[in-house]
Amino acid sequence: MPCAASPTAVLSTVSSDSHTWNLIFLELLLTETGYHVHNLGACVPDELLIGTCHDRRPDLLVLSSVNGHGAIDGARVIRSLRAAPALAALPAVIGGKLGTDGDNGVPARRRRLTEAGFDAVFEGASAVVNFQTFARDVRDAALIPGGVR
Repeated sequence: MPCAASPTAVLSTVSSDSHTWNLIFLELLLTETGYHVHNLGACVPDELLIGTCHDRRPDLLVLSSVNGHGAIDGARVIRSLRAAPALAALPAVIGGKLGTDGDNGVPARRRRLTEAGFDAVFEGASAVVNFQTFARDVRDAALIPGGVR
């Protein structure tokens, strides 16, 4: 169990994704990495996700999708999140199966999602390792006195 000083992460799917096993895995991974995790679950409306980020002021937002529509829903929600001044600098990532065109679409999808406002996009064979490295970097920055929080 993380201590009170642990950085926090909000974890969610996008509004169209009803899958939960990916969220359970990511919650365990984030907890193991030192985060206190607020898991919103599946099919989370954009307004609830953004409202929770406003209320909880997490150190990291993690969106996961495995239904193949994550790129569409993710782009929409990150634009709304970035439009909120208090959340504009919140580290936010998305990963999973984000499209239906296989690995061929990954580079273009990654570019579109980072241009929309995500700090990182994780797809493919190295996604979990790369995500955990990113999460550790955010955690370490959040634990620095006067750091991002």
